[in-house]
Amino acid sequence: MPAPPPVEPARDRLIAAMTDALRRRGLHGIGLTELLQVAQAPKGVLYHHFPGGKTELAIAAIDRVVERMTGGLDKLLATTPDPLQAMRRWIAGATARLQDTGFEAGCPLATVALESRSEDQALREALARAFGRVRERIALGLLNAGLPAERAQGLAALIVAAYEGGLLQSRVAHSVEPIQRATDTLLALLASPSPNALQEPPP
Repeated sequence: MPAPPPVEPARDRLIAAMTDALRRRGLHGIGLTELLQVAQAPKGVLYHHFPGGKTELAIAAIDRVVERMTGGLDKLLATTPDPLQAMRRWIAGATARLQDTGFEAGCPLATVALESRSEDQALREALARAFGRVRERIALGLLNAGLPAERAQGLAALIVAAYEGGLLQSRVAHSVEPIQRATDTLLALLASPSPNALQEPPP
């Protein structure tokens, strides 16, 4: 008789439950009791792993999401010679995940950022680090493709803005059209009229 599958550690279950909640409902859209039920963890376990409670758990979830995002970007940039095609595949993957959830589960970074308040300093710092890490990974891919550092950083910021803004618009529209149009237009502009279009613009 085969052995039962291993039980996921409580800490990982808590992070997974919070990640899903952030994608679908935001930080304030789910109560602590419901979150613990989804994670199948008692309150004592939550505070054992996350003494700061719900906010600290949300920060851990944000960090986990960014690890996966940057890991996926690394693989795409390593296996796709053209960095713009790598970006297209990256955005297409996020679009497919959004569509597969019935346009319910978007990017948790944008969801939390929109509802964060001025007093949520630790949360905002975690989000700023998260966005920064994603921009850095994209900029590094563009830099390795031969772009000047400043140009690579600027294009990385533009790509992340299109990614997050496109996902938000597609989520509320229940349609992939907004992010697909934004992606197609942006990448066409960056690739046109020749590979030199990615270089520094003239003064």
